[in-house]
Amino acid sequence: MKPIFYFLRSSEQKILTDMLHYAMRLDDVKKSLTELPNLSIYHEFYGFTSKDLGLYALVDNQLSGAVWIRRLNGDHGSNGYIDDNTPILNIAVLPEFRGKGIGSQMIEQLFIEAGALYENISVSVVQDSPAVHFYERHGFVLHDKSIVEQSFVDGKYVITLIKKLQKAAVIRPSDGYDPRRWMD
Repeated sequence: MKPIFYFLRSSEQKILTDMLHYAMRLDDVKKSLTELPNLSIYHEFYGFTSKDLGLYALVDNQLSGAVWIRRLNGDHGSNGYIDDNTPILNIAVLPEFRGKGIGSQMIEQLFIEAGALYENISVSVVQDSPAVHFYERHGFVLHDKSIVEQSFVDGKYVITLIKKLQKAAVIRPSDGYDPRRWMD
């Protein structure tokens, strides 16, 4: 079961909306996105600006998960907000694909892509959740100015973790292209 990754585009808004349901634990708390209009900041108009970057995974041509970052500002009132230059991470893996490493593979690929654009990324996570260990395994640490906030999903206490990204150069397929050698 090897996932195939694709970049999330603005035309794939439905994927993001569906995955947000799982990223925000709405399946666990038995709520829907319509009940929580505050969550719209994480998915509405995704991909229409350079502030958005994400990918989704397919396993055997079936959607299995997605990971995305979005740069928000302080006015949005988002959990996990650090500053206007640090995007906030969301990740979701459908229940039937959990525990198979798909989340780890997606997040590692996102780090590579995001390293060309950002210095750090942040994530808000329920304080006593096993997800904290997942993020720590991937290099996230407690943000030094982190305050314990209440999630507007279910009122549980959440903390903010941050990851420093390795700066990567953007490499395009055309870099180093020599038209005289097109048949080699």
